[in-house]
Amino acid sequence: MTERFKLSSANNNSADTGGACLLDSVRNPSDLKKIPLEDLQKLADDVRKETIDTVSVTGGHLGAGLGVVELTVALHYVFDTPKDKVIWDVSHQAYPHKILTNRRDRIRTLRQGGGLSGFCKRSESEYDAFGAGHSSTSISAALGFAVGRDLNNKKNHVVAVIGDGSITAGMAYEALNNAGASKSKLIVILNDNDMSISPAIGAMHNYLSLIVSSKEYRGLRSVAKEFAKLFPRKTTKMAKKAEKYAKGMIMGGTLFEELGFYYVGPIDGHNMEDLVSILENVRDDPGEGPVLIHVVTEKGKGYQPAESAPDKLHAVQPRFNIVKSIEELEAEAEKTQPDVMTYTQVFAQSLVKEAEKDSKILAITAAMASGTGLDLFEKHFPERFFDVGIAEQHAVTFAAGLACEGFKPFCAIYSSFMQRAYDQLQHDVVLQKLPVRFILDRAGLVGADGATHAGSFDLAFLSCLPGIIIMAPSDGAELYNMVSTACAIDDIPSAIRFPRGNATGFVLPESTGSIIEIGKGRIVKKGSGAAILNLGARLEECVKAIEMLKAKGVTPTLADMRFAKPLDYDLISELADSHEVLITIEEGSQGGFGAHVLHYLANKGVLDRGLKIRTMTLPDVYIEHNTQYLQYEKAGLNAKHIAANILQALGAGEMRSCL
Repeated sequence: MTERFKLSSANNNSADTGGACLLDSVRNPSDLKKIPLEDLQKLADDVRKETIDTVSVTGGHLGAGLGVVELTVALHYVFDTPKDKVIWDVSHQAYPHKILTNRRDRIRTLRQGGGLSGFCKRSESEYDAFGAGHSSTSISAALGFAVGRDLNNKKNHVVAVIGDGSITAGMAYEALNNAGASKSKLIVILNDNDMSISPAIGAMHNYLSLIVSSKEYRGLRSVAKEFAKLFPRKTTKMAKKAEKYAKGMIMGGTLFEELGFYYVGPIDGHNMEDLVSILENVRDDPGEGPVLIHVVTEKGKGYQPAESAPDKLHAVQPRFNIVKSIEELEAEAEKTQPDVMTYTQVFAQSLVKEAEKDSKILAITAAMASGTGLDLFEKHFPERFFDVGIAEQHAVTFAAGLACEGFKPFCAIYSSFMQRAYDQLQHDVVLQKLPVRFILDRAGLVGADGATHAGSFDLAFLSCLPGIIIMAPSDGAELYNMVSTACAIDDIPSAIRFPRGNATGFVLPESTGSIIEIGKGRIVKKGSGAAILNLGARLEECVKAIEMLKAKGVTPTLADMRFAKPLDYDLISELADSHEVLITIEEGSQGGFGAHVLHYLANKGVLDRGLKIRTMTLPDVYIEHNTQYLQYEKAGLNAKHIAANILQALGAGEMRSCL
């Protein structure tokens, strides 16, 4: 491994990192246990180097993993994995875990087609006890493991690792409440790094900060820790009771203990000796019920650019230069960035322009300010911007309440994360006909993040709801106009779904966008024989397909439908009457736009006249991580597939004949 960067000291007691790479002797956790305790920090330094070097090649989530290197080493040193279950929440931080669990030889395939997943995945390794990708699931899953263990009369340990950002979600509170009432032994490690993706916010964050900053509390913990050492194991319960009583007098107890957990902490998550000692004590404690260990870490620990910019280096692109500062990296990115805006940037710019002339426009995000582009809105209108934390359900109903008060809330959530708030969307917004504007970023396939983050299902789960407007732009200009259109809708809910990636050819106008007539599509190219009904960003591939078909003498009509709901029934009927074949195309699962077109035509009796229809959707499988282009290649939604489908329906040959 080349020395291409400097590590900042992980803690004041870290071992000298010179000499041979200790990590070379570790393939799995059983090898790790052979290393003397005093050498574990050196191993952690090697793991940190390997993580940085890997992500510099593959891209991916960097800061979270660097913050838990010591914790990861300590967990696999103390616990007997995979017999003992360690469950990582979200698993942005799991790269060091993968390195230590038989996957170092494949770690540079991370997030690449056919390579390791960027998240924990049960089918990938026996050490990945539970699949992850979305936040706040670890405590619920771990409690299930623990209760199942007890019912099976097993004796293994179960550990859930959750961050201070993830623990703010409603599901985590529900799990804490349930676990606290259980007698099953469960260990929850709260990784408190003062961050999620954006800086952590909310009452729970403030509460944790109060605990960490209390000198009295920290002093008491030190005294109690030394006091407990004087007792043999069989009498540690007495010490715990005395400590809890004393702590209650000073701090009034903790929220976690009121929920039924025995609370340990806060402890330094970068002090290897303390981590190992406390984990061993908790492991060997004969007591029943759940324990919460509050570990304080630094996101990006050991890599100066990530330490200084934990939000910007939360995730990075492949082949970044690890010796440069964050300022140099940003300047380099600006120089190499093509002169195009992403769909996310188009949305953000257009919303700011609309908000400049309408003070009722508000913006809501669930801990994804930069990811959804709303950090730009926050800079212009901080008093009208709301980050509710990792709480999509709350975000939706909060927006509903704002709509009741006459405001125009834009609730921007990734498509795959909106699945978590479906009940609130249906019951609290759509049923009540409240004009909340949903912005579903990352719709369709998303590339290296893979199946966990793919926005495959929003068209299906939205289109079945009565009385909601669903828009899908085919390019940046259409998105710009759709934001203005959403601002003008003040009586029913609406949604705009758009993909990850560049809005090619878009130039930001000086004025706000034009309002599109609700439910009206447009003809892009007139032709005959076959008609393509496109919804969303596959329009460019449709144009390429038409160019391919020219050599075969086939000139399809191309319609940009714009709306999944309400459908442009007039345009659909017109195209059905004047063409032999209709092809619907969408970046979504079965049951969405194409299904609704078919439903309409079937009920109108149009299919009885012999019209041929093909619906092109994402296939009925989860598509694994790869480049977006290759994912759509596998899905059969690129230009050559569209052309082949048209030729086959017209009886004019197979795919290869048109290429």
